[in-house]
Amino acid sequence: MNLSEFSLRKPVFAIVLNIAIVLFGAIGYSYLGVRDYPALDPPNISVRTSYPGANAEIIETQITEPLEKAVNGISGIKNITSQSSQGSSNISIEFNLGVSLEEAANDVRDKVSQAQRSLPTDLDAPPVVSKADASNDPVITILLQSNLRNALEITEFANNNLVEKIQTVTGVSGVNIWGEKRYAMRIWFDPSRMSAYALTPQDVQAALQRENVELPSGKVSGNATELGIRTFGKLNTEEEFNNLIIKNVNGADVRLKDIGEAVLGPENEESVLKESGVPMIAVAVIPQPG
Repeated sequence: MNLSEFSLRKPVFAIVLNIAIVLFGAIGYSYLGVRDYPALDPPNISVRTSYPGANAEIIETQITEPLEKAVNGISGIKNITSQSSQGSSNISIEFNLGVSLEEAANDVRDKVSQAQRSLPTDLDAPPVVSKADASNDPVITILLQSNLRNALEITEFANNNLVEKIQTVTGVSGVNIWGEKRYAMRIWFDPSRMSAYALTPQDVQAALQRENVELPSGKVSGNATELGIRTFGKLNTEEEFNNLIIKNVNGADVRLKDIGEAVLGPENEESVLKESGVPMIAVAVIPQPG
């Protein structure tokens, strides 16, 4: 006895079964996750290499071009795009649809590993091969700009007022800030003054490592109390950095201000994000997978 014959003989059971199927389907549909931008894994592989201190031309000739030649022979490649900038190389490899992303990543890793012998030997780290993840694409981008505030102040505002609040929203995986500018103490040297005192940048670095520290200092215990001791050894202001003693020359202290100047400014001046000449930053909201 097949299903059709059984349904004809038991019409009530068939009707109840169909109603149950429709009911469970309606309930399941109400719980079905829907996204305007589904998390699809595109067949894209990226190769990122960091080489601090090298300009874009050196990055292009010594890193980007050798890596491009190495991966160019992999089957299934649709397009290769590369970007060489100050201190970094980024190669994006797009494969044809239907190519296994895992196999493509393994092929790229093999070729990059073989090409490492032709790359500069003083790289901080080997090239990083990663697969594209659609879940990392932002669903909302908030642009912040001001005619009265610079990028440093806008970044500080975003970190203190927006990032933590957005991260607590249900469904948010993370928040990225594009074009951000973080505060840093930048030290500018006067070569002629340094030569006069027979000093090198390594001497300044050694002085910073020696003086700009905060070490544990123990505690003070009493009959009923116990207090921790904290030493304030970190340099924070321009004045404190400029008064840093670098070396004692012929009985006289040579300070940083004698051979240069410490100025509070952005950590990275090479990248900038602007609209109509006005500096801005972008707050990108990353959704949770699924």
